[in-house]
Amino acid sequence: MKTVSVHKLAFKKHLSMIEQFSIKDFLFKWVGRPPEGLDDILPLEYTESVFAKMEAKQGTSFLINEDEHFRYATITEDNQIVIGILDSTEELQHRILSLDEVLAGKHL
Repeated sequence: MKTVSVHKLAFKKHLSMIEQFSIKDFLFKWVGRPPEGLDDILPLEYTESVFAKMEAKQGTSFLINEDEHFRYATITEDNQIVIGILDSTEELQHRILSLDEVLAGKHL
């Protein structure tokens, strides 16, 4: 996964149900396939505010690398999965992974 600046990304305005399920499946695997399921540790809701994304529900705090908070995951027009993360200084960072890598399982 690489970190990119947001101005280099073209986010989709709408995600199909297949794209939404693909994001949830990716996140389930990314967090280590928790036995209780993704919805218990990282509840998500689909929103189309500014762009389409699977966003952490209000009040959810999912830590990554001990000092980063997961905010959302989405797919770009180029079929790349993007994860929005708040870093320790509350700055929004984006990490990108191509959908082809996800489908091939190369991200794990």
